[in-house]
Order: sequence, then structure tokens, then C-alpha cells
Amino acid sequence: MNSSQIKFKITLDENHVPTEMEWEATEAGEKSDCKAALISIWDAKENNTMKIDLWTKDMMVDEMKRFFHQTLLTMADSFERATGEQNMAADMRDFSAHFAEKMNLTSNQSN
Repeated sequence: MNSSQIKFKITLDENHVPTEMEWEATEAGEKSDCKAALISIWDAKENNTMKIDLWTKDMMVDEMKRFFHQTLLTMADSFERATGEQNMAADMRDFSAHFAEKMNLTSNQSN
């Protein structure tokens, strides 16, 4: 059986706020910097989602808006692939469009 790893290295300041983030995956082959990560893990024993949300202090608000918009869109895609629920995935995409409109994201910024 094959296995793979995903690793994160988080550098913190004196107040434990992330200043740098780096990640690597077995399949990716090399380390890469990032400014934010939203990690959700399903705990089957507790029947609950565990979350780790991190972002560096130099991530700008406009970047965060785009990051959340893109995350909402990819969540809709993942939800549809995992469940086959096309109607709900479409509703999630509609909300993503509403989010983009409210956040004044232009189409070239949100892709």
C-alpha cells in the first residue's frame, strides 16, 4: 500500500502569530510558501469536524477575501463530487457569487 504525507512548517512570532508558513506534499516534490491554510479533519469517533485555520500576519484583507471566495467555490465542487448533490452544490456556488459581489471581487480577482 502506498502512503503520502503533507507537512506544514509554521514560524510564529513572540505572540504565537504565524509570520511564515511553508508546506510540502509527497506528490508535490518541493516545499512551497503560503500565507493561509484552512484545514478540516473529520473525527469519526467524535462525529465532529476539527479545524485548524492559520494565516500569516502579512496576508492582506483583499487576499483573504479572494482566498475565502475561492475556498467556497472549491468546497462546492468537493461537496458535489463527494455526495452527488448537484442542487445543493449549485446553491453553494450561488452563495459564492453573492459573496464575491458583496466583497467587490471582480471576476479576474476571484479566479
